[in-house]
Amino acid sequence: MRQTISVLVENQAGVLNRITGLFSRRAFNIESLAVGVTDDPAVSRITIIVDSGNSVVEQVEKQLNKLIEVIKVRNLEEDKLIGRELVLVKVNANAKTRPDIMTICELMGAKVADISPTTLTLELSDTPDRVNTFEAMLRPFSILELARTGVIALQKGSGKI
Repeated sequence: MRQTISVLVENQAGVLNRITGLFSRRAFNIESLAVGVTDDPAVSRITIIVDSGNSVVEQVEKQLNKLIEVIKVRNLEEDKLIGRELVLVKVNANAKTRPDIMTICELMGAKVADISPTTLTLELSDTPDRVNTFEAMLRPFSILELARTGVIALQKGSGKI
């Protein structure tokens, strides 16, 4: 079972190491990890996706809350979150294949980030499922490079962490 945990922390050196250490000591595999500063430069949001049961995640949440630098922890339920991932993909593109690639971009809502005579670099921000679909649709054109950010998430509605 995939769990999405959102953690607000003080923006200080070493905090990410202490948090990921809690997961590694319990042999949890972190599927996705994204960190970024919030609207307050002194606070960062860490979005962690792990594959484990509810009781195990509750235990980790309690351990996270004990860390001095942790401000707040929230387990976001799948149906009550908005999650997005950014992907950058560089594909082979010649005069013959470029129109097909552009059609895929148009259908998926992707943008061209860079263009050269032999390649296109594309960007898409969407749900992980749609990013997977985009990647699969581009595979026949020979993906040269691919980078994914991992999921960032916020709670739906007026609630906040």
